[in-house]
Amino acid sequence: MVSQPPDSGHRPFFQLISGLAAEDAIGPVMQVMEQAFDPRFGEAWNHSQTRSMLAMPLTRVLLAEARGPLHSAGQGDAIGFAMTRRVADEEELLLIAVAPKWRQFGVASALLAEVIDDAQEAGVQRLHLEMRSNNSAIHLYQKFGFAQVGLRRDYYKGVDSQHYDALTLAIDI
Repeated sequence: MVSQPPDSGHRPFFQLISGLAAEDAIGPVMQVMEQAFDPRFGEAWNHSQTRSMLAMPLTRVLLAEARGPLHSAGQGDAIGFAMTRRVADEEELLLIAVAPKWRQFGVASALLAEVIDDAQEAGVQRLHLEMRSNNSAIHLYQKFGFAQVGLRRDYYKGVDSQHYDALTLAIDI
């Protein structure tokens, strides 16, 4: 899938790439992870955690890469990713991240739409995720029809020792 941001005559477009092997995904995923997650909340996974999850057989990665005049085929910069884990007829969105300068161009929406489409094609009945309660990504999930199905009080602890609730969201697909 190739997408372009609105009025993209001056910006490169992006392409979604699926089916990456763990060894091919780890570099681009870590590149985006290091940019995308605010260190105040301690939510970014380290290299070891990410590699371990990517090595699991039911884990899948969808990568968004920049394309255009400055990015030749196979040379795109990683700008976002979605990582999921599928078990039977359920799928969990483990992480979704977009590099800050690529936010507001539809990258996260394209990633999430592709995750949902792929899950539907595979016969998945429910997609769920967990997120920090004050995360602005809630608007993205609500736009796609996710609803809150659970709450874990004081689940996340920021680097400043402040605690944040975790919301569990789900959508039947």
